[in-house]
Amino acid sequence: MMVRGLIGDLAGKVCKFILPIKYDIFIGSTSSSIALCTLASIDLLLEVSRSDLMNSIAVAGRLLSENKGIDALVRYVVADKRIRCIVLAGKDSKGHLAGQSLLALWLNGIDDEGRIIGSMGKDAVLTLSKDEVDEFRAQISTMIDMRGVTDVDSIRKCIMVDTTN
Repeated sequence: MMVRGLIGDLAGKVCKFILPIKYDIFIGSTSSSIALCTLASIDLLLEVSRSDLMNSIAVAGRLLSENKGIDALVRYVVADKRIRCIVLAGKDSKGHLAGQSLLALWLNGIDDEGRIIGSMGKDAVLTLSKDEVDEFRAQISTMIDMRGVTDVDSIRKCIMVDTTN
């Protein structure tokens, strides 16, 4: 397990060098309780960041991996108590299936080894404690699954419907 972790860390550093991704998150409205996760769709994240949709969401960000990415997302959400809804949109990362894994985490939690129950991701093992996962699951009342949707207008319509209910 330790060798696999070292290989994963090394692969992550190589990926950051070869394919740097400049944008992690964009902050939106301080009165919103909605976080938008564009998964592996970086172009969608940039389009959203430049749109009026930012006035209706607290934060927009990406999610590429089913382990370290979800660890970071959960810690961010738990630290920002106003976030109650996560919208998953954009293309899910192949093999990692970070969006499917986040949805599985919210629905099912983790087992005693930190593996996300029901995840189809190839390495869906978190460093989060069960308490952190439980806090995340309790805080998020709604997860809207729009995986595969890359049209900002469709996302806007969904978010506007959810905020008026």
